[in-house]
Amino acid sequence: MHIFTFPTTSFSLTIVHFLLLILCVSAVLFYCYGIYAAIEFFSHQTQIDLDFHPSITILKPICGLDIDTYENFASFCQQDYPEYQIIFSVRDEHDPSVQIVKKIIKNFPEIDISLVISDRTIGTNLKVSNLANAEVEAKYSLLLLADSDVRVGPDYLRRVVQPMRDPSVGVVTCLYRPQVRGWVAIFEALGISTEYHANVLVARGLEGMNFALGPTITIRKSVLEVIGGFVAIADYLADDFQLGYLPTQAGYKVVLSEYIIDHAITTESFTDFIHRQTRWNCCTRVSRPWGYLGLIFTHGTAISLLFLIVKFGSIFGWVVAVITWSTRLIMAWVVGVRSLKDPIARKFLWLVPLRDLISFVLWCYSFVGDTFEWRGRRLRLTKGGKLVEITDHFAKVFSS
Repeated sequence: MHIFTFPTTSFSLTIVHFLLLILCVSAVLFYCYGIYAAIEFFSHQTQIDLDFHPSITILKPICGLDIDTYENFASFCQQDYPEYQIIFSVRDEHDPSVQIVKKIIKNFPEIDISLVISDRTIGTNLKVSNLANAEVEAKYSLLLLADSDVRVGPDYLRRVVQPMRDPSVGVVTCLYRPQVRGWVAIFEALGISTEYHANVLVARGLEGMNFALGPTITIRKSVLEVIGGFVAIADYLADDFQLGYLPTQAGYKVVLSEYIIDHAITTESFTDFIHRQTRWNCCTRVSRPWGYLGLIFTHGTAISLLFLIVKFGSIFGWVVAVITWSTRLIMAWVVGVRSLKDPIARKFLWLVPLRDLISFVLWCYSFVGDTFEWRGRRLRLTKGGKLVEITDHFAKVFSS
């Protein structure tokens, strides 16, 4: 007697083929929207109102030295802006950046510059503690938080402040162009310019800005007080995300400025690169879990390669792969080269597929861990995105 058996293996392969094809199509659509979002965003610039120049306090948390630290600091002292204050904040008086700040204060006597040295800690994120220690000395109601490894032009303050003419705007933030030394830093910068910023522009276009980007955040002091001050974000890894998210929850707008700052990338080894990317990925996963899961629809380079493999190199598999990779490279060029004018993206555009494949592996890896190293400290991320420092005692308890 013949017994009919359902060809489950063939059916399962068909399902896999179909799912991979859907992911490839979704990635192509994402890339197309990324191209549109970049062109739309950079096709207009905010008009500069020369009569609008509210006094600003710049808070700069510092720790150690970056690429061209003096030049980075000095760029903030050369602003075409009538009245502003710069407060550098560091935890250790023996930090090598202290001597650089003292030199800056000496060389720019006409600028209101001060240095706060304090190890007061308000939470696990020591950068936020630095910001809180600096805010104590702030004279003005408009705060600008700027990382120590960024460099800006003389029109930076005048342009970044413009969206604040609208009283409903609580936060202004900026994209950034990586400045690098070394091949590992180049590899990391390529992902920032062609992938990360594309994701930012797509998110802005689809759902609006409800987050901020760490290198530069302008926030009203009154808005900071509404969300609970720096204490409210002192235990979060993604302090920049919270400084955008919490104000939107309170009814304020977050605006992405057209101004692009220069940001130094100091990654020196592939191990550092893995640690940094893992930290960023974990940060995104706990801050926006569904959004992070949804990134599967954007990893077209890796998914189309898988599709080509399961189709055993068929003509259709090659067509899908070529379309996906071509669209991805076009988006990388439009965002990184045309829009950000990043020389690294221009020179190493051909490395984007390899960078994407590594990005996909790290995206998958970030689902299986919640611990990482940051400035010599071992930290664990809780489900809500807060940081817990892992001490020797805690590690023993946690592992038992």
